[in-house]
Amino acid sequence: MKFRKIVNDPVYGFITFDDELIYKVLSHPFYQRLRRIHQMAMAHMVYPGAVHSRLHHSMGAYHLMSLALTELKSKGVDITAEEEQAAKLAILLHDVGHGPFSHSLEHVLIEDVHHEEISLLIFEHLNNEFNGALSLALSIFKDTYPKKFLHQLISGQLDVDRMDYLTRDSFYSGVSEGVIGYDRIIKMMVVHDNELMVEEKAVYSIEKFLVARRLMYWQAYLHKTVLSAENMLVKILERARLLAKQEEGLFSSTPLLDEFLRTTQSATFIRNNLAKFCELDDYDVLASIKKWQHHPDKVLSTLSQWLLNRNMLKTKLQMQPFDEKEIEAVQRKAKEQLSLTDEEVEYFVFNGIAENRMYNTGNEHINILFKDGTVKDISEVEYGLIHETVLSPVRKFYLCRPALK
Repeated sequence: MKFRKIVNDPVYGFITFDDELIYKVLSHPFYQRLRRIHQMAMAHMVYPGAVHSRLHHSMGAYHLMSLALTELKSKGVDITAEEEQAAKLAILLHDVGHGPFSHSLEHVLIEDVHHEEISLLIFEHLNNEFNGALSLALSIFKDTYPKKFLHQLISGQLDVDRMDYLTRDSFYSGVSEGVIGYDRIIKMMVVHDNELMVEEKAVYSIEKFLVARRLMYWQAYLHKTVLSAENMLVKILERARLLAKQEEGLFSSTPLLDEFLRTTQSATFIRNNLAKFCELDDYDVLASIKKWQHHPDKVLSTLSQWLLNRNMLKTKLQMQPFDEKEIEAVQRKAKEQLSLTDEEVEYFVFNGIAENRMYNTGNEHINILFKDGTVKDISEVEYGLIHETVLSPVRKFYLCRPALK
């Protein structure tokens, strides 16, 4: 009997795994760790349903990859069984290098290494563990395989990764602005000159996809209270790292997290401690924050208490940079009312920039294949919604501060 496992997904229904190697990778501890990492980091502080994990997302992206490959093969695109297996493996592992709370702590807990680099290290490690069985998947993942469209399905302006996270994040958060017609987009996919494109009939679905992406960023990912929660999380870890290096003994909830707090990471460090990294997850950080709410350090304990009890820093968003005098005035008031030092107030009053780009023509392109064989970028389509305004990012400036009298 042919191997077959099914998973009941609330977004797509049943997802089928009919390949033993894929199922072995899916069952590996390095992959199963993704169950314990929030896909949307701290967005559940605003949208209580947004508690889905990186594992949910990667399985969903795998499902969309399966649909896309089936569609392309039905249109005569040459995709061998080995290439199909490899593309599915590559999308399943595309986010395996994320650390606790995904993007929020990417440059705080793991200082000098991007999650893409760690994903590659884990991919290479698993390939060795499975005796080279993932070599083709690895070349597709690294974009060194001749069939470029397979990599574009994994990483591009119109990849199945983005299609799933918009669909899934809007589903779990309840933010309807993120809903896209992923099924129609997949049905309209074609390969032309070794590039992934969509048929002319899909122009409006692509425009909806791009608009939904921009709206989801402002409505969910960059919502001002989500910004507050994620910045508080960052400040807690920054303070914890500083104190952990000054104190002896167990500082956080686990010796493992202590090691990462007290060490400056490099690609070499992660490579040599890959198994340790793959034990780290959101639970280590959350358990530590529960512990730190009782720490004698005022900054660490106060921020930990506030985050746990959703006593969020107030966040103001505006289109122009904040005046330095305004920031200094808020800091003076915070120092007086909370009895903070000059150094401590930096953890409670700070500013930054949130940027949202709908479409980046300098990176990848979403190409539209017309009936007459011509190819145009989506931003060049006449009378299209995505035209001039799509090319420039929208930047908003934010200021976080405590609730002050």
